[in-house]
Amino acid sequence: MDDIPLFPLNAVLFPGGQLSLRIFEPRYLDLVRECSRSGSGFGVCLILAGREAGDPATPAAVGTLAQIEDFYSLPDGLLGIRARGSRRFRATTTRVRDNGLVHGCVSWLEHEPSLELPPEYGLLAVILERLLEQVGGEHAKADRRCFDDASWVGFRLAELLPVEMAERQQWLQMTDSLQRLDGLMRCMPRFQAV
Repeated sequence: MDDIPLFPLNAVLFPGGQLSLRIFEPRYLDLVRECSRSGSGFGVCLILAGREAGDPATPAAVGTLAQIEDFYSLPDGLLGIRARGSRRFRATTTRVRDNGLVHGCVSWLEHEPSLELPPEYGLLAVILERLLEQVGGEHAKADRRCFDDASWVGFRLAELLPVEMAERQQWLQMTDSLQRLDGLMRCMPRFQAV
């Protein structure tokens, strides 16, 4: 078990995904300072109850460790950070520190084994490739081999599709890449043109 600071958000971060944040609350400035000093990360968890600002929110138990990659000043003078999702975790207990920062005692979920995308999910790789052509970003330039990896395709589609955060959270919590791909296949009819 490890103790990590948590950053509850109205967002789900997947392994390999990128997150940009605007930091203005003292507790999160402390979090960024602590992470940059120690080289450690912080947990990103979907908010189950509460809001991003103000009183500490109730985070989902499963989240993703975020590693800070870059700091920058925003036009309004606030601190901006860019972070990357790495390992997933399950928080067994949480506590709120005096400064309002939530900490969690976490166990790490196993990395999903590299699995070649089965042919029956090939359509998902094609849809992902077309989505990335439209939205651009770093994953649009990904090596072709990434589109053959079941976890990578599942995580990238899960972060791009216009679905409710609760559904994204379900996909994050799954530890079987094929189960995640099944869920993604089942939701595809929602996005077909009428």
